[in-house]
Amino acid sequence: MKLVFATHNQNKFTEVKVMLPHHLELLSLDDIGCDEEIPETADTIEGNAILKANYVRDNYNLDCFADDTGLEVKSLNNEPGVYSARYAGEAHNAEANIQKLLKNLDGKEDRSARFKTAIALSMNHSKIMFLGICEGEIIKEPRGESGFGYDPIFQPEGFNTTFAEMTLIQKSEIGHRGKAMGQLIDYLSK
Repeated sequence: MKLVFATHNQNKFTEVKVMLPHHLELLSLDDIGCDEEIPETADTIEGNAILKANYVRDNYNLDCFADDTGLEVKSLNNEPGVYSARYAGEAHNAEANIQKLLKNLDGKEDRSARFKTAIALSMNHSKIMFLGICEGEIIKEPRGESGFGYDPIFQPEGFNTTFAEMTLIQKSEIGHRGKAMGQLIDYLSK
């Protein structure tokens, strides 16, 4: 079975690919010849996932799933949320995003946050949504070399390490994307 994951992000693609059953052939947007960036114009994480899945279904007629992930920081009114990738500007610069977030949290006691992933599956003309949430907090300085995005400053609840200090397998087992992917995998297995 072939399934498109609507992403150009190779870090995200690799993270997801290790979670899927080996009998499933996963293709990226690059693999299907989709060079354009799919517009993410919705005002919710779930809406952006739906937009991307629908785009692939409508333009390539392939079964597809798409995700959108956001970091929601409680004391910042759930910012950056849907704007997580471009929090510090359209350049999608992870370091600049981290620095802006840390600056905005300066002096705030409540550093609780959560990562939220929405996965929209468009398959056999059906559309299904899966959600994964990982609670945690934003630490004061980046730690770790693994992962991407906000991983160096996000410490999941119950752990003393950031996502960037965990292996891909560890992060997948407890993380937001892993939780949403688990639901998707369960659905695909039925």
